[in-house]
Amino acid sequence: MIESKELLEVVVKAIDDKRGEEIMALDVQGISLLADYFVICHGNSEKQVGAIVDEVADAARKAGVEVGRIEGKDSGKWVLADLGDIVLHVFHGEERSFYNLEKLWSDAPLVDVTGMVD
Repeated sequence: MIESKELLEVVVKAIDDKRGEEIMALDVQGISLLADYFVICHGNSEKQVGAIVDEVADAARKAGVEVGRIEGKDSGKWVLADLGDIVLHVFHGEERSFYNLEKLWSDAPLVDVTGMVD
């Protein structure tokens, strides 16, 4: 079983591979029972949002993670993916600022993901 911190790195690299923007990881371990991390990013088109989600799901499966439900993929505006210890939020650029999850979960410490991407 892969540790949540290792899975976080897999997820961040997969997002980066598809040119996802402004990747943020929030450590919600002490705040939410849903997951250890929320990962938030955005793409600039509905097609890119879908590609990011597909890439992350494939990378997670290759790492031995059972990918749960993926919601919102049809609209490509805000896609939510259950990766067990990680909940992934991939927004279309305009939607991200509207929902502002970073502010909503501002109690959660940010995780520095810069070292996880090439």
